[in-house]
Amino acid sequence: MSSLSHFDESGASRMVDVGAKPETERIARASAVVRMEPATLTLIRDKRMSKGDVLEIARIAGIMGAKKTPDLIPLCHPLALTSVKILFSFPTEDSVRIEAIAKVFARTGVEMEALTAVTVAALTVYDMCKAVDRAMVIESVRLEEKEGGKSGHFIRDPETSPN
Repeated sequence: MSSLSHFDESGASRMVDVGAKPETERIARASAVVRMEPATLTLIRDKRMSKGDVLEIARIAGIMGAKKTPDLIPLCHPLALTSVKILFSFPTEDSVRIEAIAKVFARTGVEMEALTAVTVAALTVYDMCKAVDRAMVIESVRLEEKEGGKSGHFIRDPETSPN
C-alpha cells in the first residue's frame, strides 16, 4: 500500500496537488443496501409511502449529495461532474440496493462522489420510511468499480464481497 497522500512529510493535513496530472475521464460505481421489513419495501415499490415516491426523492438526494461531496469531505477536490446516475434494485424481499455511477473529466478520481451519492440516497430512504420502520439498516456501502487515472481499473471481486 502506498503512503497516505493527504499528509505532508511532517504529518500535517493537505489537499493533494493534482495540477501536474493529466485530465482523463474518470468513472466510479458505488453501492449500498437498505434492509427493512418486507411490508416497508412493498410500500416503497407501490409508491404508497405517505411522504411520496421514496426512490425518486432518494435519487435526487443522491445526485445532490454527489455534487456536495467537497463540502462534506474536507480534503476532496471540487469536481465538475459530467454525470451522476442513481439506480435501484430489489435483490431480496427485504432490501433495496442503491447504485451510483459518477463520471468526470478531471485530474482526480470520482470515487468519493459515488460513495457519497449512495450514502445520501440510503439515508433519504431511511428518513422517508422511518415512521413505519425504525429498524431499517444501511449496510454494505462500498466502491464497486473505478476507471481512469494512473492507478487504473479497479473492480470488486464478487466472490469476496458480501451480498
